[in-house]
This record gives sequence, structure tokens and C-alpha cells, in this order.
Amino acid sequence: MLRLRKGNERGSANLGWLDSKHTFSFADYDDPDHMGFGNLRVINEDRVQPGQGFGSHGHRDMEIISYIIDGVLEHKDSMGNGSVMRPGDVQRMTAGSGVQHSEFNPSPDTTVHFLQIWILPQTLDLTPGYEQKAFMEEEKSNQLRLIISRDGRDDSLTIHQDVDLYASLLTADCMLSHPIRKGRNGWLQVVLGDVDVNEMHLVAGDGLALQDCDQVRVNALSDTDLLLFDMG
Repeated sequence: MLRLRKGNERGSANLGWLDSKHTFSFADYDDPDHMGFGNLRVINEDRVQPGQGFGSHGHRDMEIISYIIDGVLEHKDSMGNGSVMRPGDVQRMTAGSGVQHSEFNPSPDTTVHFLQIWILPQTLDLTPGYEQKAFMEEEKSNQLRLIISRDGRDDSLTIHQDVDLYASLLTADCMLSHPIRKGRNGWLQVVLGDVDVNEMHLVAGDGLALQDCDQVRVNALSDTDLLLFDMG
């Protein structure tokens, strides 16, 4: 079964310094029809203005992933980590028993554009943790590159949940497929571009839930940036 979540029907919040689109219910956006998909709870597409950002705030019992699309994002947290993320960088933070962090756009003139993704962990009260890695364009070019997994295989980041997260940069007319094993589901998120997925048309901001499907078939209609969640 395929279920399309149209990007132009997402929840939204515009605070001046922040323009955010919510695939699932988040903060003041409450939609009982879109509370998440399996253990996937949040996909927010955020644009933060130059010199602005999220002040220090707390989380717990959540796996938080940042995927940078454009611009620069500075991260600091109560574990002592500090980093600057650029396009191609992926960060995983385990909030676990509790963590404080901030995210800031240090650029004086460029908006930062990124996805923030939350996934429920298999275990509560984990020790907070952090990983960050740059995935080069050639690793993702016209193929699915594993960027996050439970076992950290293929030099991916690790996550405390049965989720394999793939990233891909497709050129127009490229086609690829990915098998989904029995008992697992998929979610495909189009970051940029437009594609046909199992003969359904998706554009930037759209998401597609795949249940009881044995394969994901993607045909890029333009240069496309996408994420694929393969979830147990």
C-alpha cells in the first residue's frame, strides 16, 4: 500500500527567523492523521535566517538526525560537542536520559536549509551520544548510500533503532530500486527534485509511506535529492 504525504499540505510555522514545514504533528501543529510512521516521528524541513537559530533547549528519549541541504549550521550540546555542518553532513544525536543543545546559523548572509528528523529509540534512558559524518556526492550519485543503521555497517552512523536510512543524489532519467524485506516498511522523502516512485509522482517536500511493498522503484524526472527509510 502506498500513501502520499503531499509537501504542500504539511503543517507550517513561520517565526520570521525560522520557516519550518512539518511532515508529521509537531509543536503547535496537531494533525491526528499524521502523527508519524512507525518509529519515525518527525521530519521537519527548516530554513533559518542568517545570524539566527535555536537557543539551548532540552530533549530526551529520541534519536535526532540533522541532514544539511544548503548553508551552514553550528551545533553545540551539553556533552561538550561543538561542530559546524555543511551540505553532505549528517549528524545523529541520541538524547537518551537528557541532553541540552543549540543550533545556530553563523552565516551573515546565507539561509541554512536542513531536515531535522526524530526517530523513537528501542530503549529509553540511553546514555546521550553524538556522531557526525560527511558523505561525499560521489558516494550518493545515482545510488543509495547507507548513511545511518543500527549496526553502523558500511561506515554509516549508528542509531538505536531498527532503521536503515539511505541518501541518494539522482540525475534526471536515472532509475534505481531497493528491496523491502517482509515485515518491514519504507518511507521515501523527496528533498529536492521530482521522481516517480512505484509509478506515483512525487515532488520536493513530498513523502511516501510504503507498506506491504516488496520493492521501491524510483525514476528521477529531474536532478533529485532523496532519503529512503527502511524500517523494521
